[in-house]
Amino acid sequence: MNKDKKLLNRRDALSTGAKIAALGALGAVVAGTSASAANTSEAVSDMDKYKDPEKYALPRVPMKFDKSKLALVVIDPQVDFLSPKGVGWGAFGASLKEQNTVEHLLSLFKASKAANIVVAVSPHFYYPTDHKWEFGGPGEHFMHNTGMFDRKGAFTMEGFEGSGADFMPEFKPYILDNKTIIASPHKIFGNQTNDLSLQLRKRGISQILLCGMAANLCVESHLRNLQEEGFEVAVIKDATAGAKLPEGDGYLAALINYRYLASEVLTTKQAIKILA
Repeated sequence: MNKDKKLLNRRDALSTGAKIAALGALGAVVAGTSASAANTSEAVSDMDKYKDPEKYALPRVPMKFDKSKLALVVIDPQVDFLSPKGVGWGAFGASLKEQNTVEHLLSLFKASKAANIVVAVSPHFYYPTDHKWEFGGPGEHFMHNTGMFDRKGAFTMEGFEGSGADFMPEFKPYILDNKTIIASPHKIFGNQTNDLSLQLRKRGISQILLCGMAANLCVESHLRNLQEEGFEVAVIKDATAGAKLPEGDGYLAALINYRYLASEVLTTKQAIKILA
């Protein structure tokens, strides 16, 4: 990443998000997802492609949930991912609306607190020193160029309140209660660079209900790493969302991999029933 490159200001970042949304719409047309204009009877709706297969090929072994060993882990419940005010809305907004992600996350926070299980947040923060990185992938470049999750420093909260890095206002009563674990920030996608696993292990946690943002990026990366570290992980599929861009449908990509990888793939309704 070019050291001399200046970050886009907030207005430019939001404009970039709008352009991304337009590109996503264009990509959908090019890909033929608007095939109903040609043949309505044969068109497959956007939501149909997310349905579970009628029959699985791989064995499904249900988790035996034990609330004494269970934690809700929420990744990046922050403004820049989840709010129309965030720089990521242009890319993620359509999927967030389809999955009702914010409302589902709020329900999961409430149910987990009522069930008195461990709740942990794995946030995404970038400090000025992180912008000295010299290389990165497309997702990293987007986050850095738009100032996504930016804070003024590791030891200051100046400008944090209400910023894109801040937690969604409706989640704050459940996150800032001095009971929820707020892990140190992960820096790219996975939790290899933060203390989430340590915090969970120290609480005797071995089972995880995983949700948050974004489906095929941070959530999938956390899923893979947590499983490699010996945790049993269930992903809550409608408490996440993915970008829709010419590169592809991030939510669909993640959903396919969840079916291959996760111990369970649940809906919010199913997860809340487990917590009841």
